[in-house]
Amino acid sequence: MKIGLDVMGGDFAPKNEVLGAIEALPELQSGSELVLFGDETQIKAVCDEKGFNASGFQIVHTTEIIGMLDHPAKAFSQKPNSSMVTGFKYLSSGLIDGFASPGNTGAMMAGIMYTVKTIEGILRPCISCFYPVINGRWGLLLDVGLNADCKPENLYQYAILGSLFAKGTLGEENPRVALLNIGEEATKGNIVAKAAHELMKNTKEFNFVGNIEGNELMTGEKADVVVCDGFVGNVALKMAEGFYRLAGMQGIKTDFFDKLNYESHGGTPVLGVNAPVMIGHGSSSPKAIKNMILNTEKTISAKMLDRVKDIFKNSKIQ
Repeated sequence: MKIGLDVMGGDFAPKNEVLGAIEALPELQSGSELVLFGDETQIKAVCDEKGFNASGFQIVHTTEIIGMLDHPAKAFSQKPNSSMVTGFKYLSSGLIDGFASPGNTGAMMAGIMYTVKTIEGILRPCISCFYPVINGRWGLLLDVGLNADCKPENLYQYAILGSLFAKGTLGEENPRVALLNIGEEATKGNIVAKAAHELMKNTKEFNFVGNIEGNELMTGEKADVVVCDGFVGNVALKMAEGFYRLAGMQGIKTDFFDKLNYESHGGTPVLGVNAPVMIGHGSSSPKAIKNMILNTEKTISAKMLDRVKDIFKNSKIQ
């Protein structure tokens, strides 16, 4: 398995990216390799500073950088030798099995659309995140920011994607899928939520358990996968991250609150596209980069792409 990492994206590139890659190496599965895309001289300099032999990585030298303020689509087309574009070329050619970057999110999405593209039958890809539940396990929330406005059909497809991803990564045999809403009753919520509930009830494509309210999200009592539009999901995600910071300011430190720290997962997988892609925070620390790499490996290992393609060929929602 070859995992690609854009080491020139992000606010603290390439130092944090290379340090995170060094930390990730001992925790990778046997047979997994890291492919670093970026300036070889700078990569080796960070390795030397750390006392690490850079031969532990495959390094693909690039000379251009897509910055955080660059126009996503223009930058992707105008900087063909950037670390991000080169990484996507390797991904679409099958030279790596997954690609992760803490760089420009818009450019990452442009890269997906230009290269690996959305799986046939899927209306819109989405991004997901793991969240901790009180019993020590994890739940999955999607979408968390890619699509602020959704149709009921989008939410239905996210439920399929989330269910498959939870099976592959969380080990859930029959994940319970819920719709995030302002009440448990089917009649609650806005027009989109009501219509999505109507589509989901009695489906055989996933284990739908009905609506769930925000205060039940992290109990894990009712659902393993929670579906919502990107506006609501991003608010929920940022609120959880805010709770982590507030807990720290109050001197509260527990294993549960530590899991609310974005560094514990490092990045968000893009679901519904033809190859594993992970997007990280621009300000990622080495710890966040390490965990983004490990979650990319987990996403690759889930091997859900063929299953997703088969399901969406025959899904009633397209």
